Amino acid sequence: MFSVTTFLPISSIPASLQAHTIITPPRHEAFSNAIFMSSKSPLITHLFLRRRISSGVLKRISISKAIRPTMQWQHCRVKVEVDVPCSVAYSFYSDREATPRWLPLISSVKVLDDKPDLSRWLLEHEVLGQKFEFSWLARNLQPIPNHKIHWQSLDGVHNKGAVRFYPKGPSSCLIELNVSFEVPPILIPVSSTLRPFLEGLLLHGLERFGKVAKYRHRNNHKV
Repeated sequence: MFSVTTFLPISSIPASLQAHTIITPPRHEAFSNAIFMSSKSPLITHLFLRRRISSGVLKRISISKAIRPTMQWQHCRVKVEVDVPCSVAYSFYSDREATPRWLPLISSVKVLDDKPDLSRWLLEHEVLGQKFEFSWLARNLQPIPNHKIHWQSLDGVHNKGAVRFYPKGPSSCLIELNVSFEVPPILIPVSSTLRPFLEGLLLHGLERFGKVAKYRHRNNHKV
């Protein structure tokens, strides 16, 4: 749950949303042509429209209606070269429940026992003492073995993405990760900073992925 407060011009409110009118005394000149919006839910918005009328009193129009906010999408792209073959990187990346080992941004992944193409993801991160937590159910789409893994969310935070593996030699490959997501309403005020911030975390995660994959590959080949 969160709260958002903002002021909007009267002209931005459609006439069809004006539910009822209440006559109240004037309060402050600064509010005479403004709308106060308070949201305690991404889907419920309460709007209060105040404007002066010819008699000098303040007309107050209150509207309460379920409104889905205009959502924003962000697109992140990172790539890194790792010292393992495509087949090894592909196999390790396919282990979704191991993702938190190399991407700390993700706290847990649980593959559904009865539907192995579905998995429940939990993202937890703390910024300036504020903890953020988001979850979603994702479906893995038809992969291209040793080349592409891609997915799309079914509920929770809307997102989709793909990771591709390109051979760079007999013992190395280039990994390219593309992720698109709908910005949660609580993060819209800082949406302009999300892309570089998340790309930094994802790049760090892929670099760690390369180290973990290399370590596991080396140990698997020990006699």
